[in-house]
Amino acid sequence: MQNDLAPKRVDRESTEWAARQDLAAAYRMIDRFFPTTDGIYNHLSLRLPGSSRQFLIKRHALLYREVSASNLVAVDMDADLDERAGVNRPGFVLHSGVLRARPDVQCVIHMHTVPGIAMSAHGAGLRMISQAAIRFYKRIGYHPFEGVTDNPDERERLAAALGTNHALFLRNHGIVVTGSSVREAFERTRDLMTACEIQLALEAATDNIVEVPDAVCESTVRQLELHDSGRGKADWPAWRRLMDEVAPGYAD
Repeated sequence: MQNDLAPKRVDRESTEWAARQDLAAAYRMIDRFFPTTDGIYNHLSLRLPGSSRQFLIKRHALLYREVSASNLVAVDMDADLDERAGVNRPGFVLHSGVLRARPDVQCVIHMHTVPGIAMSAHGAGLRMISQAAIRFYKRIGYHPFEGVTDNPDERERLAAALGTNHALFLRNHGIVVTGSSVREAFERTRDLMTACEIQLALEAATDNIVEVPDAVCESTVRQLELHDSGRGKADWPAWRRLMDEVAPGYAD
């Protein structure tokens, strides 16, 4: 299966078009809420509906605010990257590695935010000092820095470090967050960034930090996951309405 290089004309009533709009909306929201993301670098991906091998990702040269449903590229995770696709090779390596290893994952978000990079280099890792952090209780991995992720051999090590977790700190590099939907990956990313910011701010202010006991973390993370499977899903249509108002071009 070849990478899809042509401008994409998709039936606008199809599940693929709906998926493209969701992913494009997430790119625009990341641009709005995390403006320290690294220019044209970093990437979000989404498994193509109905395909076991293809995923959607932005063209390398586009800023997040330029991404739309129609200019996302479909690439084959099991083939070598066709450079004509205009897709960033390190992004292809990272996203294909996660999606190949985790059939349960539909969406992957990778970012280089200042709080995320700072926490990726934190020797103690993420501490359970906020509700946002508790979402990742025993659900986050760590992968040592190996340089730019352009070596396909690193995919297996990335997948092993992620395991069955929801997120991964790439040491000295940034974050990777997964989800069973664009909504889930985006909300987990928001919570992880909030958790990083809280921890860094608190540690800069005091050594007298109260951490949540393990038993409470266990019960709370189950509460959060139950919420996500029910009423929590109401937030995604709300985010889409915001994008319809402030960045309607995402849906084109």
